[in-house]
Amino acid sequence: MDFLMSGLAACGACLFTNPLEVVKTRMQLQGELQAPGTYRRHYRNVFHAFITIGKVDGLAALQKGLAPALLYQFLMNGIRLGTYGLAEAGGCLHTAEGTLSPVRSAAAGALAGVMGAYLGSPIYMVKTHLQAQAATEIAVGHQYNHQGMFQALIKIGQKYGLVGLWRGALGGLPRVIVGSSTQLCTFSSTKDLVTQWEIFPPQSWKVALVAAMVSSIAVVLAMTPFDVVSTRLYNQPTDAQGKGLMYRGLLDALLQTARIEGIWGMYKGIGASYFRLGPHTILSLFFWDQLRTLYYVYTK
Repeated sequence: MDFLMSGLAACGACLFTNPLEVVKTRMQLQGELQAPGTYRRHYRNVFHAFITIGKVDGLAALQKGLAPALLYQFLMNGIRLGTYGLAEAGGCLHTAEGTLSPVRSAAAGALAGVMGAYLGSPIYMVKTHLQAQAATEIAVGHQYNHQGMFQALIKIGQKYGLVGLWRGALGGLPRVIVGSSTQLCTFSSTKDLVTQWEIFPPQSWKVALVAAMVSSIAVVLAMTPFDVVSTRLYNQPTDAQGKGLMYRGLLDALLQTARIEGIWGMYKGIGASYFRLGPHTILSLFFWDQLRTLYYVYTK
């Protein structure tokens, strides 16, 4: 039940935040491996990107990749939050004195995130491809021109095999390790602190909301560089064997991006990242916490 509630909570958040994921993906691919000022900026900021996509690609384009996004969120967060919830309920995250251990919490969050992200990697790759697809005049990054999620998975599987479906998976894991451990550790720690300070009544939904808001800021700051690189690794063009033509791996992508685009290149789309990850973190953790509370109340 923990896994089901976790997956449903993440899907609920994804419905609202997917347009921001589309914007974030395109801003992260804009000016890829090009020095600042040497390329045309189709998307000047989050709000301009929304207007541009809606005007050129149509309003429906703001929900591009929704099917794989929902499936990925259900798989990844169902496993991630479900596993973390079981560890928390089993007392694995607390010390002998009963206090939350930040080290154990971060380790559990990272391990749970890795399991979910690796299994869902093919879905995430296709989601990235679909969200990057745009009309020629506003296109950024490599264009795969898939017709849909299933067609893309079949096409990649037939052409490159299982290895092709999991291309970029290892490069995407540091993003999830950093993001998941930061998110769940700060959420649990903040929730414990707010409860101890008795700012709100016991079991108040405001406790989870405040903890999720704090967690969202920490996640965006820690995860954005890895998120930028992960998007680029998944979306880069490949040769006949399915090997990336732009980056050899995570470290190469990080070094190339920093060298050519500067340190701010590592934080491309951070505004879109917060507008997307902020609400998504807040909503998914809040829904997760409330669903678990309701479940435990009605099953006692």
